[in-house]
Amino acid sequence: MFATSPPESVHALDPEALAHSSITFWSARDAETGELLGIGALKQHSDSLAELKSMRTSAAARGRGVASAVLGAIVAECRARGIRELKLETGAENYFAPARAMYAKHGFLISAPFADYTDDPNSVYFTLAL
Repeated sequence: MFATSPPESVHALDPEALAHSSITFWSARDAETGELLGIGALKQHSDSLAELKSMRTSAAARGRGVASAVLGAIVAECRARGIRELKLETGAENYFAPARAMYAKHGFLISAPFADYTDDPNSVYFTLAL
C-alpha cells in the first residue's frame, strides 16, 4: 500500500497485527498448484460490528472471482457470528477503483469514517448492513 498511498493514509495490517486474536484470516489458493491467489481478514470491533481488512488478490488471479469468493466467505462468517455491520476502508486513488467497484457490486455503500478512522481525502469508507 505504501507504493500507492501516502504513508499517513496506509491502514494495512502488518503480519504481527494480522496475528492478533481479534483478527480472522482467510486465504484462497489454486487447488492444483497451491499458489496463493488472494487473502482477506476480518477484525471484530464488537458483537455487532466488524471491519474487512487486508483484502488482496495476486495480479495473476485478478478477474477470476477470487476477491468475490474471499469476500463471500467473510460475509458468511459475519452472518454466522451475528454481526450486523461490516465496514471497510479503501483507497480513493484510481488504483483502488476496481476494489471500490467490487464492494459496491456486493452491496456496500459509501459511509462515514468509523472506529479510529478520520476524514482523509485518500480514503473511502464503506458499510454493508447484514
